[in-house]
Amino acid sequence: QVQLVESGGGLVQAGGSLRLSCAASGRSFSTYNMGWFRQAPGKEREFVCAISWTGRSTDYADSVKGRFTISRDIAKNMVYLQMNSLKAEDTAVYHCAASPQYYTRMPREYAYWGQGTQVTVSS
Repeated sequence: QVQLVESGGGLVQAGGSLRLSCAASGRSFSTYNMGWFRQAPGKEREFVCAISWTGRSTDYADSVKGRFTISRDIAKNMVYLQMNSLKAEDTAVYHCAASPQYYTRMPREYAYWGQGTQVTVSS
C-alpha cells in the first residue's frame, strides 16, 4: 500500500516556475514507477510525465517537454515535478500516481493516487 500527498501548487504568472512535491509512504515505494497527471476543469485527466522505478527512464508529454522535469529521491520517498516557463494552459489540478508494475502513460495502470494540488497560471 502506498499513500501519496502532493504539495507545492499555487498561483504563478505566465513564464514563472513552480516545483511540485509528492511525498510517498509505503515500504515498496522504491520499486514503483511514478507519474504526474493533470486535470483541468471540464477536461479529462491527462498524462504529464513519468519516471521509472530506477529513475533512469523518464517520459514527457509533448506539451511539457523541455519545460518540465520529473525526478525522485528514493531515500526521502519523494517525487518532484519542476515546472518552468509555465503557460496559462498548464492550469490544472496536478496528481502524482504510483504504478507497481508499469512504466506507462496510461492512468488506468496506476494503482495509487494523491489528492492533487492546484496550479493556476495567470496570463
